[in-house]
Amino acid sequence: MQYLAAGGGAGGFTPILMIVLLFGVMYFMMIRPQQKRRREAEAMQSALGPGDEVVTIGGLYGTVTGVEDDAVLLEIAPGVQTRYARPAIARVVTRAELPSEPVTEDADTVKE
Repeated sequence: MQYLAAGGGAGGFTPILMIVLLFGVMYFMMIRPQQKRRREAEAMQSALGPGDEVVTIGGLYGTVTGVEDDAVLLEIAPGVQTRYARPAIARVVTRAELPSEPVTEDADTVKE
């Protein structure tokens, strides 16, 4: 009976601590980075606009010609348009350039 009482104090706490540490490591190494990638993908997919060149998850390159609530129209060849779900867009290759605003020169702003 003495051998049970001698090692019983901290022995019950150690396995619980190891399990908590294991879950903490799993959270910071697996779950948190996956959530970050998902947020970045959602932000990229919501920012799609006409003129963007994209790649689908199947490896198809195309140019965005139209955007709907849950779908994107891609032109994959001249005159050939297909419709894809937004989550099917893997990445944006090039963004469409936004039209720049015309520069107007006022008499007050011109420096000599």
